[in-house]
Amino acid sequence: MAALLEAPAGSERRKQQVVRRLAAIADDVQQGFSRSQRVLSMGEYLDLFASHPVRHGRGAPQYVRDMFDYYGSDTVDRPWGQTTRYRLFDLPWRGDKDGDEPSLVAHERLQVDIYRALCNFAREGRANRLLLMHGPNGSAKSTAAACMLSALENYSQQAEGSLYRFHWIFPSRKTSRGAIGFGGEVAAGDLDSYAHLDDADIDSRLVIELRDHPLFLLPIEPRQALLDELWADVDAPGAPPEWLYNGELSHKNKQIFEALLASSDGRLSDVFRHVQVERYFISRRYRVGAVTLGPQMTVDADERQVTADRSLSALPTSLQATTLFEAHGELIDAAGGVLEFSDLLKRPLDAFRYLQSTLETGQVALGQQTVFTNVVMLGSANDIHMRAFREHPEYASFRGRLELMPVPYLRSYIEEEEIYERQIVPQLRNHVAPHAIRAAAEFAVLTRMRRPEQKHYDGKLAEIVKELTALEKLVLYAEGEPPTRLQNDERKLLRANIGGLYFESTTEPDYEGSFGASPRVMRVLLLDAAQSADYQCLSPFAVLEQFALLGQRVAEFEWLQLKPLSGGYHDYEAFAGIVRERLLDRVERDLRAASGMIEHGRYGELFARYVLHVSAWLKGESMRNEVTGKDENADERLMAEVEGLLGITGEAKDHRDMIISMIAAWAIDHPSEMPRHDEIFPGHVERLQNAAFGKLREPFAACLREVVAHLRDETASPLGGDQKVDAERMIAALLESGYENASILDAASHLLRERYADIVT
Repeated sequence: MAALLEAPAGSERRKQQVVRRLAAIADDVQQGFSRSQRVLSMGEYLDLFASHPVRHGRGAPQYVRDMFDYYGSDTVDRPWGQTTRYRLFDLPWRGDKDGDEPSLVAHERLQVDIYRALCNFAREGRANRLLLMHGPNGSAKSTAAACMLSALENYSQQAEGSLYRFHWIFPSRKTSRGAIGFGGEVAAGDLDSYAHLDDADIDSRLVIELRDHPLFLLPIEPRQALLDELWADVDAPGAPPEWLYNGELSHKNKQIFEALLASSDGRLSDVFRHVQVERYFISRRYRVGAVTLGPQMTVDADERQVTADRSLSALPTSLQATTLFEAHGELIDAAGGVLEFSDLLKRPLDAFRYLQSTLETGQVALGQQTVFTNVVMLGSANDIHMRAFREHPEYASFRGRLELMPVPYLRSYIEEEEIYERQIVPQLRNHVAPHAIRAAAEFAVLTRMRRPEQKHYDGKLAEIVKELTALEKLVLYAEGEPPTRLQNDERKLLRANIGGLYFESTTEPDYEGSFGASPRVMRVLLLDAAQSADYQCLSPFAVLEQFALLGQRVAEFEWLQLKPLSGGYHDYEAFAGIVRERLLDRVERDLRAASGMIEHGRYGELFARYVLHVSAWLKGESMRNEVTGKDENADERLMAEVEGLLGITGEAKDHRDMIISMIAAWAIDHPSEMPRHDEIFPGHVERLQNAAFGKLREPFAACLREVVAHLRDETASPLGGDQKVDAERMIAALLESGYENASILDAASHLLRERYADIVT
């Protein structure tokens, strides 16, 4: 009963809390509105412009370029060389929140190409070419464009990215005393500007869809003098933008301006009373400054008569007698920002022929007016349509107005894996076993490999490149590691030329990355693998089974129809075998480490001792024996033992020279740092460990067998004593490293069957 009696009071308190919260929100919105200077008079805007002339005097190319600079960039190291990555493609304003839109993984060369083109446009004063991204389906062209449009939205909300347009305000007769701005005498006490009038005091408001710059209201010569003075005052680099320096009002604005000027006997201040400057924000949803246009059959701008609209009957008589036309369409909506033509080449040629003259002249002709464009045009096309376009007789005439930017599939399995981790794994409800995503990424990248052409290289490098296999390129692109079969000097030569190999075929029609399994195909493959009835998780072995099923879909994919070449290129059946072996290698390393039978650190220390002895041996110096305290020569027995475990053949001195030279080369790039052997020699410690583990195959296989028995039916497990302890220790270690019981069972059982069948009976 007491609770029932208290309920109304509690309910009332909640209502009051809600009211207070709503009031606080409203107050915050109002304060934010004031701080952001959302509505200004013409005089207030001129003051604002004078304080930051460069910021408020930008055309679309300068604005988009400055957006790149605002978010900044980082220098990133890739096996093929250093490059620049622009942070806006990582969508940093989202923070840790997951959004519907993915960020752009890799593709730094595309980012650099776009930024370079924007800088050129800014210098030229106008975007006079269309940035056309072309590549195979699913290569992230749309993702790159979406990142830019999303960045524009966020940038326009910052003080550094503020944008302004103006509208015309016509007050009610009560406010204007019936005559202001239209030839009558201005009574004392009349307002200097109608920009801040309440809605009740306004008869009509003409919205200007083209977003003309407010400075276009100034006559050209005084405006140019003002701009020169302001640019000099702030010591701005270069001259004022051509767009702002010589730009003119749109047709509709010009008519209104002339009518108001005539009715006020040439008093420009009276005209300015009717100007309301408004800050606006770029929005894809509302098609303001960021517009995506699909393949359609119409010109992307049109016009309609404004004065035919009865809602505008409150306009002054002098304007009602003027025929006003309002421009509309995608080119108009995107003014001041970016217009993306998605799948541009799916349109018939005649549907976008107008772009030639629009890009060349910066204007598009409509029925009653010529509209000047202030927009960066970005397009995408798949390679099938691009190849057909290149064969068209009129391609040459279009080529000068296109900035072609290839967007191939990724060729580093580490980068490819990142796509799946970001876009696919979050959608899976079941456990994702270790290495499942990497197996898919490696297979996808192998299908994209192109056999190198020896003719592009000279001398020894040509011979090395000729023998490179698809698997070796896979490792080279992702890890920067040349094949271990090569001699030391050959490895150094190849490592120094990874960039040349990576970009070898960029300008050719069938460039590397233009074919192969797309991320979209791999997405479906992974989702299907996650639903396999034979596995309780997304198992890497379920992924391997999906590779086999692709063989039944040869007719669907061109890359499955390519003839296999020497070196393992285009051989998708062999790719499945390669990925399987690499997967088993990884699984075996995990389970070995979890078994505790051999310590990775122990062999790391052994290799470090080997390096010290090699260094002393090459210099002819003695070493201090830490046990006896005496100075002794380098230990030949230790060096020979390690080299035997590593499988070194040939002259020992050559190998020892190579070890020291690799450390010296690393030290040049990492001054004042102690050598990190795992980084300089990533495979050596593992090879030592593998060699030593050969003696432990039988006890390791026995431990695997007990783990499988334990996980299949724990209550009936034959484990006992030390065997049970060892198996439970391995399982516990694997659980800590990201496995679950189901994925441990898959890994152990497959490893037993495929690597230890000769031991397990």
